[in-house]
Amino acid sequence: MKTDRQPQQPARAGVLIALEGIDGTGKSTQQQLLAQRLRQLGLEVVVTREPTDGPYGRRLRELFLNRASLSPEEELQLFLADRREHVAKLIEPALKAGRVVITDRYYYSTAAYQGASGHDPAAILAINESFAPRPDLVLLLEAPPAVGVRRVQEGRGESLNDFEQEDYLRRVAGIFAGFSAPGLVRVNATGAIEQVQVEIWQAVEALLMSKKMIAAKICQQW
Repeated sequence: MKTDRQPQQPARAGVLIALEGIDGTGKSTQQQLLAQRLRQLGLEVVVTREPTDGPYGRRLRELFLNRASLSPEEELQLFLADRREHVAKLIEPALKAGRVVITDRYYYSTAAYQGASGHDPAAILAINESFAPRPDLVLLLEAPPAVGVRRVQEGRGESLNDFEQEDYLRRVAGIFAGFSAPGLVRVNATGAIEQVQVEIWQAVEALLMSKKMIAAKICQQW
């Protein structure tokens, strides 16, 4: 599923990095490790997530336990409303200020998860790209759904929510597998945390050097 036919978006001083993938691929862990490394290099970093902690995001988190309370269309509209607020209040101001924004999930997750519920993933991407800044880098962490489910269960020690059922995650993973866009990098998330971190850093380092936000000699010394 190609997403490179996109409207031109204005230049910005900062960089937007999105961590995507099914549940249990280690996005939150890798986000914190990446933020720590970038701060050690002297960059200003904003760490965020979706759904957010705003009113729409809180409503979405309630769906984790009772997804049947909303129709698929109502659910999608909540995700869009949460993202519009997220973009306006946090992402765009941070990018204008020259910061590195790292978000744990962004609109690729909406396309994959709501696509697995019956929506058209390409249409969801198009709607989002009409108002949301495109990521400079999409790190798509990949692992088999069975691995993701096991990690979620071991890490949280409780039953799976409606978004984490293995059959549903298989459909989500299938949609993620079809995405193709500039700046999308697939990362093998089945290995040790340190191995995944190295693979992520290679992609991030190349991006930041191309944007002249860090110099090669700084990376060599790190």
